[in-house]
Amino acid sequence: MRRGIPPEALKKEVTQMVTKLLPTTVVGSYVQPEWLIDRESLKSRLPPRVRAIELWRIDPVNLEVAKNDATLLAIRDMERAGIDIISDGEIRRESYSNHMATALDGVDIETPGTAIDRTGHPNPVPRIEGPIRRKRSIEVDDVKFLKANTDRKIKITLPGPFTMTQQAQNDYYKTDAAAALDYAAAVNDEIKELFAAGADVVQLDEPYMQARPEIAKQYAVKAINRALDGVGGETAVHICFGYAHIVHSRPEGYSFLPELNDCAAKQISIETGQSALDLKILKHLPTKKIILGVLDLSNDVIETPEIVAKRIRRSFEYVQPERIIVAPDCGMKYMQREVAFGKLKAMCDGATIVRNEL
Repeated sequence: MRRGIPPEALKKEVTQMVTKLLPTTVVGSYVQPEWLIDRESLKSRLPPRVRAIELWRIDPVNLEVAKNDATLLAIRDMERAGIDIISDGEIRRESYSNHMATALDGVDIETPGTAIDRTGHPNPVPRIEGPIRRKRSIEVDDVKFLKANTDRKIKITLPGPFTMTQQAQNDYYKTDAAAALDYAAAVNDEIKELFAAGADVVQLDEPYMQARPEIAKQYAVKAINRALDGVGGETAVHICFGYAHIVHSRPEGYSFLPELNDCAAKQISIETGQSALDLKILKHLPTKKIILGVLDLSNDVIETPEIVAKRIRRSFEYVQPERIIVAPDCGMKYMQREVAFGKLKAMCDGATIVRNEL
């Protein structure tokens, strides 16, 4: 709670902030400090699918406190930039997916399997050896920490069930579709607890739907809908072309996107900043809010607010402004902090320019 502001005034301020046109958010990750994690080692490898505790620079006794301190830095940067709906920056994670994927029963992380990454290279992954079950909360404490340390609306991310299935070696289920549905059930349990803990938005990260569209067309939407079954809060699905640091080329368009109009998520997160995506495809998502990626994360050039404004305006031919949420293309994990902050500030200023035109 900010000092000197009456609770009633603060509540009104927050309500106005999240009901305004073109609210701003982040996709998920933010920059982890060099003193917390070995960033060079992190950037030199594929995103970890199993635990990679060797990346942390802090001794185990003090690591949790250090992660909390770094999370506070991320929160304050997002607030200073003007972000309306913030995340915890995924500061506590080695990658967007391994934090949850390695915390489930039924997977062996001591003798991992291997799966081909979207780059075409093999990567150690959890090996499914039994029924996938969630026996404990995984990110609930992260939500509680975030909610206790900001007045903004808060968002938390989880790896989606399709992507977790693609990032595992299945040695138990007869089909990957069956594995995906059990992953989805575990995600469903987690989502419900995240909303109960105070999350305003829960987002499923599903980059592998774009990477493997033919497989995704078989069961991805079914798995997402199982993950969101009975969930009443604001939910999102993020689908992208991969971290710009890892996957350098961008296709001309999405190979899996119109299908998501049939999923239960209320928001669909896409990237357009780097790819200059043909936005006609958004006509196929008439029932969804669009988290519009407008920051190119493939370079360190900080966009001007005018460039961001232009990228936002492009969407209005196909989507009403009331359905647009402004965001970076993807997670900002691999960027330098000053660049990431500068880009977020420009994004918020660009959204203000367009908002004032409406």
